[in-house]
Amino acid sequence: MKSTSWAISIALAFVCCSSVGPFVWVDDYTPPTEARTDPDFRISPGDILAVRVLQQDSLSTRERVRQDGKVSLPLLHDVQAEGLSPGALAKEIERRLKGEGYLVVANVNVTVEEMRPLAVPVLGEVTHPGQYNLDRGSGVVEALAAAGGFTDFAHRDRIFVLRRQAELTRIRFTFEALSRGRGRASGFRLQAGDAVVVE
Repeated sequence: MKSTSWAISIALAFVCCSSVGPFVWVDDYTPPTEARTDPDFRISPGDILAVRVLQQDSLSTRERVRQDGKVSLPLLHDVQAEGLSPGALAKEIERRLKGEGYLVVANVNVTVEEMRPLAVPVLGEVTHPGQYNLDRGSGVVEALAAAGGFTDFAHRDRIFVLRRQAELTRIRFTFEALSRGRGRASGFRLQAGDAVVVE
């Protein structure tokens, strides 16, 4: 909820500003190191996880990730899950089960049984501004389509994704690159906390 509120407030601030402001073209955008080296799906609040501990049925469970990013597990209680891949979370559970003396050998498998939709605010010169639930792996074109496309006043070379990393990053797209599949625009995937703004 906090990340969504943040994205909306930042997006509105940019919509109200007539200047293009600082940005990076999508072809020049470099994602954080961890995002480049770990392509696995990242767990988000609202996802339902199945945690299975081999030969330990009492420790296996099916739980929803809370809004604070944690999941409640037998014996271990709260474990941070948000931002981790299922494999990384499984290793963390194994480490804690062994490190806290519950098991000598721990073999854990984590699967995502139900994914929370990706909630993305789409604002500015679009037909129906608002927040839209998109499938995981959706890109900018899917977000624009959900919002009904451009208004007559939209600048088709001023499409921005606002992304929070160490600091706010404004990633710029053109509709021509998106529609023709040019460069990195067609392969760009939205993430939780992103907002799309058309000026």
